Order: sequence, then C-alpha cells, then structure tokens
Amino acid sequence: MAAVNATQVDYWNFLFTDLADPRTNDWFLIKSPLPLLGILAFYLFFVLSWGPKFMKDRKPFKLERTLLVYNFFQVALSVWMVYEGVVIWQYYSWRCQPVDWSRTPKAYREARVVYVYYLAKITELLDTIFFVLRKNDRQVTFLHVYHHTVMPMISWGTSKYYPGGHGTFIGWINSFVHIIMYSYYFLSAFGPQMQKYLWWKKYITNLQMIQFCCAFIHQTQLLYTDCGYPRWSVCFTLPNAVFFYFLFNDFYQKSYKKKQAAAKAKALTADNNNDGCAKDLNKAIELEKQMKQKAL
Repeated sequence: MAAVNATQVDYWNFLFTDLADPRTNDWFLIKSPLPLLGILAFYLFFVLSWGPKFMKDRKPFKLERTLLVYNFFQVALSVWMVYEGVVIWQYYSWRCQPVDWSRTPKAYREARVVYVYYLAKITELLDTIFFVLRKNDRQVTFLHVYHHTVMPMISWGTSKYYPGGHGTFIGWINSFVHIIMYSYYFLSAFGPQMQKYLWWKKYITNLQMIQFCCAFIHQTQLLYTDCGYPRWSVCFTLPNAVFFYFLFNDFYQKSYKKKQAAAKAKALTADNNNDGCAKDLNKAIELEKQMKQKAL
C-alpha cells in the first residue's frame, strides 16, 4: 500500500512539478490544478443549477454600477495585454516561436503576461454569474458556458508549462477582440438610451470567428515548422479553434440571420396585405363608377 501511495506521489510530482516551468510554478493558482477545478466546479454548479433556482422567484438584480466597473476593468486589462503583446512580438517569429526559458527581464515579462491572461480568464467567469443574477437566461448558452469553462483550463496549462512562445498569439488576438466586446458591454450598461449607438453588436461575433480562423492558420505552422515549441499542442488548439468557430457561427446564424429573414418575411407580408387592400379599394371605386353610369 505504501508503495502504491509513493508511486501516486511520484506521478503527481512528475506531472505538476517536474514538467512545470520552475519560474511560474509557485505563482498563485498555478502549482496544483485542484484550486482551479474547484472554482470551475462552483461556477458550473452556480450557473447551471443553484443560481437559476435561487433567482426563480426573485426579481433580477440590476447591477448597473457593478457592470460599469467590471466591464471597464476588463477593457483596461485587455488593452494592457494587447500592448504587452505588441511589445513582446516585436522580437518574435510569426512562423514559429519557442518559449524563452531564461530568467531575463524580457522572459519574465512574457511569462507575466501569460499568467495575467490566465487570471483574466478566471475573472471572466463573472460574465455568466451576472447573467444569472440579472435573469438573462437566454445568454447562458452551451457556447457561453463551454467557452468560459475551457479557456481557464487551457490558460492554466499554458502558464504552468509553456508561458510564452508560439501559443501567446492566441491570447494576444483574443485580448484585442475582448477590447471591442467589453467596450460594447460597458456602453450597454448605461441603459436602453445607448442601444441606438450599439448597432455594431453583430460584428463582434464576426470578429470572434475571424479570431479563430487566424488562430487556426497560425497554429498549423507548427505542423511543418520546428522551432522547439511542442507540436503536440496543435492536438488541443486546432480542434478547439474549429469547434469554437462553428459554435460562434451557429450563434450568429440563429441570432442575426434568422431574425433578418423573419423581418423580411414580415415586411413582405405587410406589402402583400397593402397590395391586397389597394386592389380591393380600386375594385370598389370601379364598381361605384359603373353603378353611377347605369343610374344615368
């Protein structure tokens, strides 16, 4: 029994200590996967079970000021990460970039950005929690929950094992998209009076789909270029990029294309009704003229 326990400890240490980057392994919420898994378990329990039950007979929370502060924070954080990415990628190869394992200020700066991106993914779990508290149940979709559950896990693995290099492109472009997305959320938090200025909402989904296409193309370069960055990472990144693309495309079709088609059909029906009324009126006028002529 003692030998079995010793073997399990050896496997645990091998997976979560020996293979990890020693520079980041002792950082908050990195060393063990258990704290993150606990956070995600609570998140899923709240948004899928307890939260909706708790809000069932309650009025939705408004949370106007909370949303303003939260969305502004996310915009500012995304701007900082994009800036850091631009600075770092000046010295990168867009074709294939290995992780800088050194302890130079530049290497630590890169690792720090990857780690902050991971923490940002955890804070974004509040998106869904706010939806539940505001009773915006239609926004708690499979796409939304899956995306918010998977991204912290991927970011944890990146921060722990490969904090830098080729994979940081995904975080960089994702942060850029989030500047636009959270700017929209920030402005919409001001109330209905802002809706007329937010006509560009549907283009955020287009931008997200373009993001996944760019990530897919960038990651495929690892299949035929060797720079020391692990090629096996494409087993995670490429399927996820494809899966996310089709999920967001499905969301776009259901949210915008079908609504546009319904609006056109309604307008066409209205035009047909108007044409029918006009024809009936013309017939009535013509009949009235015939009756007057007969009377004369």
